[in-house]
Amino acid sequence: MQRETVILGAGVTGLAAGWASGLPIYEAADAPGGICSSYYVRPGTRERLATPPADGEAYRFEIGGGHWIFGGDPLVLGFLERLVPLRRYERRSSVFFPDEGRYVPYPLQNHLYAMEPAVAERALAEMTRPAPAAITTMRDWLLASFGPTLCERFFFPFHDLYTAGLYGEIAPQDSYKSPVDLATVIRGAFGPPPAVGYNVTFLYPEPGLDALARALAARSTIHYGKRVEKIDPERRELWFADGSQLAYERLVSTLPLSRMLEMSGLAAASRANPSSAVLVVNVGARRGPRSSDDQWLYVPRSRAGFHRVGFYDAVDRSFLPASSRTSGDRVSIYVERALTAPLEGRALASYCDDVARELQEWGLVGDVEVLDPTWIDVAYTWSWPGSRWRDEAIALLAAHGIDAIGRYARWSFQGIADSVRDGLYAGAAHRTQ
Repeated sequence: MQRETVILGAGVTGLAAGWASGLPIYEAADAPGGICSSYYVRPGTRERLATPPADGEAYRFEIGGGHWIFGGDPLVLGFLERLVPLRRYERRSSVFFPDEGRYVPYPLQNHLYAMEPAVAERALAEMTRPAPAAITTMRDWLLASFGPTLCERFFFPFHDLYTAGLYGEIAPQDSYKSPVDLATVIRGAFGPPPAVGYNVTFLYPEPGLDALARALAARSTIHYGKRVEKIDPERRELWFADGSQLAYERLVSTLPLSRMLEMSGLAAASRANPSSAVLVVNVGARRGPRSSDDQWLYVPRSRAGFHRVGFYDAVDRSFLPASSRTSGDRVSIYVERALTAPLEGRALASYCDDVARELQEWGLVGDVEVLDPTWIDVAYTWSWPGSRWRDEAIALLAAHGIDAIGRYARWSFQGIADSVRDGLYAGAAHRTQ
C-alpha cells in the first residue's frame, strides 16, 4: 500500500497548505472553506444555496457568523488579493445595554463619555488605581484592568456569556481585543478618542468568502465527504465515516487539537484545556425601526442568552437580496451564543424564535424572512491557568507523525490571514515537487 503525506481539513489553513505543497486534502464537508464559508438563502425559504441565484434575490450568510480578514502579513494579504479582489472597511461597533437602549462605542473603557456621568467618574477612578500583583484567571484580569464598576456593568456578564461560564476558571487571553491604555481612557472620558484594537480596519473578499475558498481550492486535489473517525498513529492508518481507510506517511492536521488526540488515542500528561461551542443564528429580516448602523454589538445581557449581534449588511450591502441593496430596507444579521452542548429539535427551534422575538423587541428587525442556525463544535479555545497541555499535545502529535497547523489545531486565536500564512508555511515545508 503506497503511503503519502495528506492534509486533513479544507478550511483556509488546509487549502493554503494544499496550494503550497500539492498534497491531497481530505475534507468532511462537500465544499471547501470549512467555517469560512458563505451560503445563500432566498427570503421566505429554508434551502441553503452554495452559489447566489442568477437574480441575486437571496441573503448571504456565513457558517458561524461573519468572518473578516484583519491584521496579517502584507505578503499574505497580497497573495489573497491576487486570488480575489478585497475591500477594506473601518470598524463600527458598540456595547449595547438593551435595558437602557444605550449604545456605547467599542471598546467600552475608551468611551466613558457615553456612560452616565457618575458611572464614568467612578470607573475612571478605579482604572487609575494600581493593579493587584496576583492575576490568575480571566476574571482576575478583567477586574484588575477595568475595575468593579465596568466589570459589573459589562465585562463580567459579557464574558460569562462569551466563555459559557468559564471566565472565572480559565487563564486570561486575547487582551488585545480590549486594550487598556490609561491615556486613551482619560481622553475618552471627555469625548471620542482615536480608534484602537486589533480590527480597526479589516478586509473582506468582494465576491464572498466562498469565492476565496474556491480560488484556494483550484490547485488542490480535494476528497470531499471524508470525515475522519479514527486514527492509528502507530500503524499510520486512519478510517473515515464512510467506511474507507487510508494508510499515510504523515498527517498535516487542521482539525481541533482535542479531537485529534481523541481520535488517535493519545493523551497529554496535563489536564486537557477546555473549549466552548457556538450556536450562530443567521437572520434575514425587514429593517426594524431602531436598527443599528454598527457592524456588531456586544451584549452583556439578553433574555435568550446570546452575547453578540453582527450585521453583515452594515459591512457590505452585498449580503442583502439584490432588490434591497440600494434602499437597505432589509438586514442580514448573525447572532452568537456560546454553549457547552448543542441545542437540538424543539429546543433549537424555540431558541431561534426567542432570538427573533428579542431582536424585534429591541427594534433591530421587523418581519423575519429567514432563521437559519449554524453550529461550530469547537469555536472558542481556552487554557487553564499555567497549563502546559497545548504544548504537550502538539509535541505528542508531532512525535507520532502528525503536524498540527492553524487556529484550532494549535489551540490559539488567530484570524483568516494568519491561518492562511500557517498553511502556506506548512505546505512549503511539505512540498513534494
